[in-house]
Amino acid sequence: MRQSRRQTVARTAVPLTIPVALAALLAGSGTAVAATGGAPGAGDPYFPLSGNGGYHVEHYGLTLRYDTSTRHLDATAVLTARATQHLTRFDLDLKGLKVTGVSVGHTRAGFRRDGQELVVTPRRALHQGEQFRVTVTYQGTPKPVTDPDGSADGWIPTDDGAFVAGEPQGAMTWFPANSHPKDKSSYDITITVPQGRTAVSNGRLLSRRTAHGLTTFHWRQSEPMAAYLATATVGKFKVEQYTTRDGIRVYNAVDPREASAAAPVLKKLPSVLEWESKLFGPYPFRNAGSIVDKADVGYALETQSRPLYDSAPDLSTLVHENAHQWFGDSVSLTSWKDIWLNEGFATYAEWLYSEQHGGDSAQKTFDSLYARPASDGLWAFPPGNPGSGKNIFGTPVYARGAMTLHELRKAVGDPVFFRILRAWAGEHRGGHGTTAQFVRLAERESGKNLHPLFTSWLYTPGKPNSA
Repeated sequence: MRQSRRQTVARTAVPLTIPVALAALLAGSGTAVAATGGAPGAGDPYFPLSGNGGYHVEHYGLTLRYDTSTRHLDATAVLTARATQHLTRFDLDLKGLKVTGVSVGHTRAGFRRDGQELVVTPRRALHQGEQFRVTVTYQGTPKPVTDPDGSADGWIPTDDGAFVAGEPQGAMTWFPANSHPKDKSSYDITITVPQGRTAVSNGRLLSRRTAHGLTTFHWRQSEPMAAYLATATVGKFKVEQYTTRDGIRVYNAVDPREASAAAPVLKKLPSVLEWESKLFGPYPFRNAGSIVDKADVGYALETQSRPLYDSAPDLSTLVHENAHQWFGDSVSLTSWKDIWLNEGFATYAEWLYSEQHGGDSAQKTFDSLYARPASDGLWAFPPGNPGSGKNIFGTPVYARGAMTLHELRKAVGDPVFFRILRAWAGEHRGGHGTTAQFVRLAERESGKNLHPLFTSWLYTPGKPNSA
């Protein structure tokens, strides 16, 4: 959730063309095959240079050492990837930081910087379907990027470490990546920090060891994860660990300055996960938890398996970020213009939680929003195509996206509506989804023509008519 909590309304490929570089001879085949450079972007209309073409990253092995006093990062990234075309070169997303060496396999590779692109030229062409390993050593002082809406994301320094939140493009501020939600991978993230600091990442903490004034944390995220959902947040944290009765391992890390305010809300995490599991289907990961920092960046983020909060969250924010574990993290976007599938769904989860826990009904929340005049910012643009990266965290994506789901619920009835939500989360678990696929699913489950509803609420400018 990138929208400021103070503004939250929920509660009241076409790759770029690259010329053929040369003709490469496939080893052992005797067949001449044209090998090309991988595209410098994944073809997203809002972030054309995010992600890369020509390969898929299967696994990231990140080894980081961060000095909280100097804010200096020394790092090595090992990417295990598979070529999806014949490659003479390929790009990685990496902004700032000094690259000191690149190798492909055991052989040093050529590289150059081109804006946010690290362009790698291996000693020999890579065959389509070939698995290969890229090692990048780099260092420097990581800094956040400024997004089109003016907010910061990526590696954001704090007074005791760093708040690391990568949506939509901040992953490249701290590791070389194929940084688009279309490319999901497993991760091992090892972080060494001064003794007394805690480094928190995704998935399961495999080990923690202290020696010579430094502590090293090794985290593993086994389930597929988009790069923007990775974190390596560092600070002084109070840590709580336990296992829920459903067998989910919980790891909470809380800045002591936020502990008293956060405690009553974090205590409800097991019950929130249980409630969401009943509604949306089994929790999609083995691990859960929270990172509560004191960062004052203005938003929380659904970092996979362990949401990240810039201060103590309220209950609605906790519900929202954990609903994203189904909608956004497990079921990921293929294009940023479809972000209502993340934010509209998580916002509607807030409405449902209120409705089922003694608060306002979803209908009452809908009515209060629909009462806003046609000139209100809620109707500024249609949520199914916000128009630019500047708008993807705007109110229509969240609130009108949730209103779309409520209109669907009214059109098909509760039994079918909740069956649609569970089918969406289940059929696309660990993968991706598009708005068109969701519409087809809703029509399949309901037996109704729902195109007029979705066209009106997702794609038509202005205030739509309500059923």
